[in-house]
This record gives sequence, C-alpha cells and structure tokens, in this order.
Amino acid sequence: MLHQNKVESIRLKGIDCPEKRQPFGMRAKQFASNLCFGKEVTISAGKRDKYKRLVADVILPDGRILNQELVRCGFAWWYKQFSPHDEILNQLELNARQAHLGLWGEPHPEPPWLFRKIKEKVLLAGGVSEMVR
Repeated sequence: MLHQNKVESIRLKGIDCPEKRQPFGMRAKQFASNLCFGKEVTISAGKRDKYKRLVADVILPDGRILNQELVRCGFAWWYKQFSPHDEILNQLELNARQAHLGLWGEPHPEPPWLFRKIKEKVLLAGGVSEMVR
C-alpha cells in the first residue's frame, strides 16, 4: 500500500490467506486487490511484526474491513494464534465453512501456516529449491 507516497507493507491483522502456490492463493490476492487497489483506505494499525510489516485492519471506503471480507468470502483463515479472541473473525469463518465458500469448497484445505512449515522442512532437509506439490 502507498502511505504518503511510500510503499508500506501491511500484514492483515487476525487472518492468514493462502500462499500464492496454494489453491485460492491468487484468487485471494485478486479479491483483495479488487476491493482496495487504487482506493483511499484507512489503516487501523497496531504493532509491526518481525518482518517490519505493519499489522493492521484495512478499512475500505464503504466502511467494511478487508480482513473480515477475506474471511467472509472464504479467501482466508481466521489466524487464531495471533487473534484468539476475535469473535467476529471466528463467526465469519464458521459461516464461510458451512456455506462451502471459497477455499472451504475444497475437500481438505491446508492452512497456510502448515503449508509454510512443510515447505521450510523440505527446503532444510534436502536443499531442494522448490517444493513439489
């Protein structure tokens, strides 16, 4: 995102989207872009993560919260580890799961935090340059 004409890296608070190489990874990215690209949004920021990204809610021009919209439509998981008491994200994920929306239409969606862990183990174990899926 651009903030005062500088690129600002944002980590969406309380959610985790599929990685690009996972099912729905590119769709999640496109969905988010469609909602906020080229628009003036409000950032409700907290701390920075270990990668120096701003951890924030992104509030869209119409007042909806991008983080919640991604979960509502089945393009992200509620990241319980980092937002354990967020009942809104909890309910939105339950609704998306029950309706089989987005990634919840897959028989066994793999959470991105597990996908990243497996990829890391594969890379460390054999020096493999790319994980095969």
